[in-house]
Amino acid sequence: MRSPIVLLPACVNQIGAHPYHTAQLKYVAAVASGAGATPLIVPALGAQTDFDALLDLADGIMLTGSPSNVHASLYGESVFDESLPQDAARDATTLPLIRAAIQRGIPLLAICRGFQEVNVAMGGTLHQAVHQVAGMADHREQKGQPLEQQYALAHRVLLEPAGHLTQMLGGVREIMVNSLHGQGIKQLAPGLAVEARADDGLVEAYRVADAAGFTLAVQWHPEWRLQENPDSMKLFHAFGEACRIYKAGRGGVP
Repeated sequence: MRSPIVLLPACVNQIGAHPYHTAQLKYVAAVASGAGATPLIVPALGAQTDFDALLDLADGIMLTGSPSNVHASLYGESVFDESLPQDAARDATTLPLIRAAIQRGIPLLAICRGFQEVNVAMGGTLHQAVHQVAGMADHREQKGQPLEQQYALAHRVLLEPAGHLTQMLGGVREIMVNSLHGQGIKQLAPGLAVEARADDGLVEAYRVADAAGFTLAVQWHPEWRLQENPDSMKLFHAFGEACRIYKAGRGGVP
């Protein structure tokens, strides 16, 4: 059977004098090598996007991390720190895409910014600065350090005993993860079920409880050096299998 097609919505970034649609190599490579799927980068065109045409092609969707934040107005707040990057075009593309994909039962894997996007798309809210919330740890990376240190394992997450992620990872109750985020879940959206939390109580993974297909969102970065992390490989393998099942179920071309 031909490999499933996984959509990766792009970011918009200024490179030199021109804006570009971009997707980091590590995400594209993780879809190909970890999920065994064909990645298809989707430009961030917002309302100009033909969502039905894209979803007719899709066997899965992966939402990537990004330096930019989901705009606070989308969950009813003002932006706390105007110096932090925003990406209105990505917001306008991913949020409706998320809702439509979940309605169709298309497998969905969301990472970091993607994790926050799904929560906002479904009606949840975010802490704009987790490190300033009483009782919460500082989950940010040290930006001046080499990437190997920024993406190093930083803290554990505790998995829900009966959760899908626990089953996916072979019954383990905790794993070590990296941590490169300043924002995090404040109010979990209706219909989302917690899969893992950090020691300070911050939600680190969840699923859409009644989704017809695979839906998993994680705050950490499993795509980083994927082949070196057995837990991350299991996660991407499960996503890839879900995409293949979805493809077969809708009569995918063998």
